[in-house]
Amino acid sequence: MNRAVAQVALLVRDYDEAIAWYADALGFVLLEDSDLGGGKRWVRIAPAADAAFALLLAKAANERQLGAVGDQHGGRVGWFLHTDDFARDHARLAAAGARFDGAPRHEAYGTVVVFTDLYGNRWDLIGPRA
Repeated sequence: MNRAVAQVALLVRDYDEAIAWYADALGFVLLEDSDLGGGKRWVRIAPAADAAFALLLAKAANERQLGAVGDQHGGRVGWFLHTDDFARDHARLAAAGARFDGAPRHEAYGTVVVFTDLYGNRWDLIGPRA
């Protein structure tokens, strides 16, 4: 049996601000932006056009969902972004105004730094060891 997680929903306040941040700060690619009517859209972004995994940007539709924007993982790091060029992506994030939880550190598995996205979700940027 061949199975894979294809996408995960990420709650956002606004589709366009989320698209802009993830494209500009992270360099993600907009895979799809389809109008579903009634203010809903099907918006998929990914690290690359040919990525096996995508984020589905889901606009919060009620107070409960709005309360979860930026805290989908209870304050823990919930997203892990691997990169082939840590310095490039760290600089891109810094230029885009990402907030870092300290300086990059070298671990047994590679170089890592925790950053928060525009909503406060915590991410690890990881440059894996070869």
